[in-house]
Amino acid sequence: MKYNTLGNTGLFVSEICLGTMTFGGKGVWANMGNVQQSDAQALIARALDHGINFIDTADIYSSGTSEEMIGKSLKNLGVRREDVVIATKVCGPMGQGPNDAGNSRAHIFDSVKASLKRLQVDHIDLYQLHNVDTVTPIEESLAALDTLVQQGLIRYVGVSNWSAWQMARALGHSERLRFAKIATSQNYYTLAGRDIEREIVPLIKAEKLGLLVWSPLAGGLLSGKFGRHKQGEEGSRRTTFDFPPVIMDRAYDVIDVMERIGTLKGVSVARIALAWLLHQPHVASVIVGAKTVAQLDDSVGASEITLSTDELSDLDAVSKIAPEYPAWMQRTREVPAKPPVSEPINSNA
Repeated sequence: MKYNTLGNTGLFVSEICLGTMTFGGKGVWANMGNVQQSDAQALIARALDHGINFIDTADIYSSGTSEEMIGKSLKNLGVRREDVVIATKVCGPMGQGPNDAGNSRAHIFDSVKASLKRLQVDHIDLYQLHNVDTVTPIEESLAALDTLVQQGLIRYVGVSNWSAWQMARALGHSERLRFAKIATSQNYYTLAGRDIEREIVPLIKAEKLGLLVWSPLAGGLLSGKFGRHKQGEEGSRRTTFDFPPVIMDRAYDVIDVMERIGTLKGVSVARIALAWLLHQPHVASVIVGAKTVAQLDDSVGASEITLSTDELSDLDAVSKIAPEYPAWMQRTREVPAKPPVSEPINSNA
């Protein structure tokens, strides 16, 4: 297993992160999976055996059940707190009250205490704002997170599903007010959906944020079960819950190329999809969910795949997105690289 720094921090996380949206199976989350405690513990144990030290969850996943399962599993397995990096999120509704959702100081403070209790830990390594709150001022959210950092209840701050301009604004406020800065951005990113390369990836590179990828297989579409002439098994996630949205014709073109490369290498389409992400230098960690140990093993195998320059070029060509304005205009006015400047001659030498 390879390890990358969590953005511009000194914390190292495995390049593959165990996603736990499949844990619990309550409500809408049953579409993602219905993994119960014993199987969840087996998945976490196998992930640790593979060298995965990074686990991602959210308070909203099965109404807190996912967090509870992680806490019980780590305790039962006797895992040292220092050996695992735990990431969770806040924003989604956790009740029916008007203050049971969002990024307000009140909801953040209430939620972090509840998450710590469910996870059975004294601190959360990465606490992420799960979505944008259009009511709460960004400064209020950032101040609340900074307070939690100062109290030692959380160690790093992240966001998920934010636009580039919203992250840029938050980073500016954090610098001006000397708050703990955003370290990571968790986004949907896949060969079937490279939209974040327009604005978000350039920001991530410029600000040295850690990109965490969710749904790397486009909701199972790139699992190998789907293609131009196959529509997956009855009851599979993509057939019951068509999310994230994908332009299917383009996706089928991508799958065709992945199938060809996968056949040549003797590996699954899913591994090729994950391997492509692992080859992207701006990706810190790819979050993979699993319902079985066998699925997890297959996903982890992606870390051993090396894609050739030609294979990467083929995948890029079939999946690349057309530039939008003003990007295409800016590219017509790019300043050419300046030639190297010769060192001045030291006449006193």
